[in-house]
Amino acid sequence: MQPLKHLLAVTASAGAGAMFLALLALVEMSNPAACAADTGAIGTAVDARVDELERKLEILTEELRRLKESRSAPAVADPIVSGEPTGGSGHGAPGASKVYGAAQQQVSIGGYGEFNLKSTVDDDAGQDDVFDLLRFVLYLGYKFNDRIVLNSEIEFEHASTGGNGEVSLEQLYLDFLINDFVNLRAGLLLMPVGFINELHEPPFFHGNDRPAVERQIIPSTWRANGAGIYGNLTETLSYKTYVVTSLLAGDFSSGNIRGGRQKGSQEKANDWSWVGRLDWEPIAGLDLGGSVYVGNQGQNQDIPTAFDIDGNPTATTTVDAFMQMYEAHAQWKYRGFEARALGVYTDLDDADVLSVGAGETIAENMMGWYVELAYDVAPFLLPNSEQYLAPWVRYSKYDTQFDVPSGFAPDQTKDRNAYEMGISYKPIPNVVLKLDYRNQDARSGDQPDEIRVGAGFVF
Repeated sequence: MQPLKHLLAVTASAGAGAMFLALLALVEMSNPAACAADTGAIGTAVDARVDELERKLEILTEELRRLKESRSAPAVADPIVSGEPTGGSGHGAPGASKVYGAAQQQVSIGGYGEFNLKSTVDDDAGQDDVFDLLRFVLYLGYKFNDRIVLNSEIEFEHASTGGNGEVSLEQLYLDFLINDFVNLRAGLLLMPVGFINELHEPPFFHGNDRPAVERQIIPSTWRANGAGIYGNLTETLSYKTYVVTSLLAGDFSSGNIRGGRQKGSQEKANDWSWVGRLDWEPIAGLDLGGSVYVGNQGQNQDIPTAFDIDGNPTATTTVDAFMQMYEAHAQWKYRGFEARALGVYTDLDDADVLSVGAGETIAENMMGWYVELAYDVAPFLLPNSEQYLAPWVRYSKYDTQFDVPSGFAPDQTKDRNAYEMGISYKPIPNVVLKLDYRNQDARSGDQPDEIRVGAGFVF
């Protein structure tokens, strides 16, 4: 009876096709002609037959598994709804992570896009209203085997490569999957800082514009060539740590450090930086975490220190431009209620030399923070549906001239507050319609208020 019990156990795990083969086996084992033979011969024949059927069942089970994997891609999970922490498993956005669930030697395709109409309110400067297809992005991945995965993100900005548009790689890396605790990653990497830089698909943040703090202080989308490791220290604690090429401090401005991003193209690698992140999810729906970025940003750039009467440099120098960035964040989602908070602070050496070279004040310290609240009212208005309807509010405070070098005056137009409110509506989890209003104030100068209406998707 042991072979028969084993056969039934295999059958139970193999599925419908295996069940059919098992029934054939039972019919053959109950054949009257076979029962008339010698008892020993019957036992030998049955054992051989069961072994052969087990082998066939194993083959069939494997084929069924491969067929299931090849025909079904993992669903795109909305982290705002599901409570998935932004640190997660390290695979990034839901669209990009589809390749990890694909069958071996299979291409995975995903993507996202967004467009919106911006209208200024009470604008004395006469700014135009603008309707822009901000971006369309394709995720392409390939799973070589269970251990090696290629992932990439190709972005088309502003609908054209002419004017303000461009085509660029947002990320491209190889993952070498070892175990839950440690995995290797190398290539063009997104910096694991804040909420938006890694998870910037439009259904996963409120408002048509990404939060200003995560564009002006954290220069999203921020990527660099490098390598590192990631994984889960415990069931509730995840980490990422990379060594990457540094920014170009000579291209910083008074408003932000975005101009210093190298974006993967022939990057200067004279200076390197370290970036690390921790995320802790003590209970479902609550994510607490932070990140650190440190390193010299000088990259042996020639920084002008003196100019002739025509503004041409007559002397240059190089600087270390050691920079530190510290970021902390928290997110809580509970029964339709959503709350986010983020704060970031930077410290930059040699800001005085950089200010001379740039012809504008480069801050020694920048700071910014915001808080955001939302509530999904769809369960009350549209019960028993997968739709999502969330009013939201956000307050942001940021100053890219928080502390400037001695002898330089801060640009007070960079010290800003922003009050935002809006509505996010998802008829399905992967598509969002957005309406929002922004009121902006600066310590000096007027900032026009804005109304935006737009849409986005991820697949």
